[in-house]
Amino acid sequence: MLTKKTALFKSIVLASLVAIGVVISPLLRIEGMCPMAHLINIVCSVLLGPWYSLLCAVMIGIIRMMFMGIPPLALTGAIFGAFLSGVFYRLSKGKIICAVVGEIFGTGVIGAIVSYPVMAFLVGRSGLTWFFYVPMFVGATLIGGTIAFIFLKALSRNGLLAKFQMSLGEKVYDKPNAKYKKPSDK
Repeated sequence: MLTKKTALFKSIVLASLVAIGVVISPLLRIEGMCPMAHLINIVCSVLLGPWYSLLCAVMIGIIRMMFMGIPPLALTGAIFGAFLSGVFYRLSKGKIICAVVGEIFGTGVIGAIVSYPVMAFLVGRSGLTWFFYVPMFVGATLIGGTIAFIFLKALSRNGLLAKFQMSLGEKVYDKPNAKYKKPSDK
């Protein structure tokens, strides 16, 4: 059961990830590629789960579209991977590589294919095919996924991943550090 304290902490972590995602998204950005968004998607999926990760991707995409003039690719290229990253992570019982694979498949394949009709018909961009965005999206997810994998593995090795997940009231798959006990929600 989610306590008020845990719910507030989840909201703060979500807001922080959205803010970080908006700020770091211009880093390493090439037209049609935003590797840092995939880093945030995977980290959010592992810490908060698929629904929070989907919400995080939607909020980052909307903010980027409104304030940075990014095309709708900010949404189509993020939401499927964000959600599947969390689903794959949970189905695999906590394998970080599965969260990365979920992001690669969700964004690199599904998101890329869904981007075609959005950009061709809604935005009016010509000269596109159904698989036009696949190489760029897969490339971006490989870069962002690799960074997320290294980051999350480092957290896991130090016992911090389990601590964060416990604090957020999420299912912990790592063996938590013996010195850390779940905080009491009074």
